[in-house]
Amino acid sequence: MDIENGKVDIQDKKVDIESVLSEKGSDFSVKTTAHIHRLLEKFGFDEVFGRSAVMELLALKGSGASKLLSNLAQADIIEPVSGHGKGKYKFKKC
Repeated sequence: MDIENGKVDIQDKKVDIESVLSEKGSDFSVKTTAHIHRLLEKFGFDEVFGRSAVMELLALKGSGASKLLSNLAQADIIEPVSGHGKGKYKFKKC
């Protein structure tokens, strides 16, 4: 039963990010939307991540990862986190 509940939680997160994306009115490409989903699946709403983690997970170069993080921050999907070093973010909860 707990495993099933875990799957439901993951599904809820996907629904949340979809509502965030549509609510913000962001016109992200299909590829960027896929990147957002992969980041959310890996880090969830509570884990802190930075550029190097994005580069590793999505196989992006530094400039691409920086641009993605910048776009997500501008769209108010992720927020900067203090106390974990410069350039660290986490997903904003809906």
